[in-house]
Amino acid sequence: MNYFSSDFKLGILGGGQLGKMLLAETRKFDIQTFVLDSSHEAPARLACNNFFQGDLLEFDAVYNFGKLVDVLTLEIENVNLDALEKLENEGLKVYPSPKTLRLIQSKSVQKEFYIKNNIPTAKGKAFKSLKELLVEFMEGKVKMPFVWKSARFGYDGNGVKIIRSAKDIETLPDVECIAEELVPFKNELAVIVVRNVAGQVKTYPVVEMEFHPEANQVEYVICPARIDEKVAQKANEIALEVSKSFNHVGLLAVEMFQTEDDKLMVNEVAPRPHNSGHYSIEASYTSQFENHIRAILNLPLGNTASKVAGIMVNLVGAEGFTGDVVYENIEKIMAIDGVTPHIYGKGETRPFRKMGHVTIVNENMDEARRIAEKVKNSIRVISAK
Repeated sequence: MNYFSSDFKLGILGGGQLGKMLLAETRKFDIQTFVLDSSHEAPARLACNNFFQGDLLEFDAVYNFGKLVDVLTLEIENVNLDALEKLENEGLKVYPSPKTLRLIQSKSVQKEFYIKNNIPTAKGKAFKSLKELLVEFMEGKVKMPFVWKSARFGYDGNGVKIIRSAKDIETLPDVECIAEELVPFKNELAVIVVRNVAGQVKTYPVVEMEFHPEANQVEYVICPARIDEKVAQKANEIALEVSKSFNHVGLLAVEMFQTEDDKLMVNEVAPRPHNSGHYSIEASYTSQFENHIRAILNLPLGNTASKVAGIMVNLVGAEGFTGDVVYENIEKIMAIDGVTPHIYGKGETRPFRKMGHVTIVNENMDEARRIAEKVKNSIRVISAK
């Protein structure tokens, strides 16, 4: 099939920043795109050929949108899977497949999948409700401290909380959830695996993630990770094993914990472009976004190696500010060599909302990390007065 400058139609479920960055690649290749998102202000609305507003969890909205396109992909996994299954059964190419998404969409199902397939992961148990968890907590079967995770709809640190006291439990919502053993770890790592329809597979280098201690959001992504080569090799092997088990097409970001004794445990996965791969736009030979497009169209995969060291700094809304966004001191960071800001196009900021990111590339990792700190301390995402 001729995808380029043709009548071919690629559909993307979700029009957030990931969709916007995917569209930079489709525009480069002149691939016609359709985007569905619930917000009329979705960042991707201006970069696609055709934009539709609709609820991604509503059957008719997803099904009717899918009938307009030749291949359907997504930038967020919280979509109506029944509609995707019907579309796939009617012959539409959907990547990742609804079968893969059913194993990932719920963290409870995802956890059970790891255990069933002997994939190293923290011990945990799924509960249908908070009430069920409370019963086992009162019986002493769930011991503190533990990590509480909402089974569905968690994002950017939301839906995850470390429980250290009975009072912490009182603030939790009554939803399907997981109680997971709190793993002492020294690093959080991630490996992005890309697999095309024909089964060609490549991995990006292992990255290291530094998190905000309160918001549970990634502040820095560092590539390559500052870890022993044997640990990096093991992380790559585990990511490939996880990818094979899910049998996905497209990107799969595999997040892991590195324990104090250098064991690796899979935390969770994302079947789409991921925050841990944003550095690849500037630092890699082929960005994660381009390789996702290549994979779902069954084109040869691009080189996933890095050209230089890359660090990504997340730009999130500053605490105490809500309203029309202002990027304070952005000119100062743009004056630094190797610094590239990405603004997502969200008009309203609020505390800890992801508003953009900055990539720092440098041949020297230590220098890149120093500049990243300077960028983090210089730019502020605030609201207009």
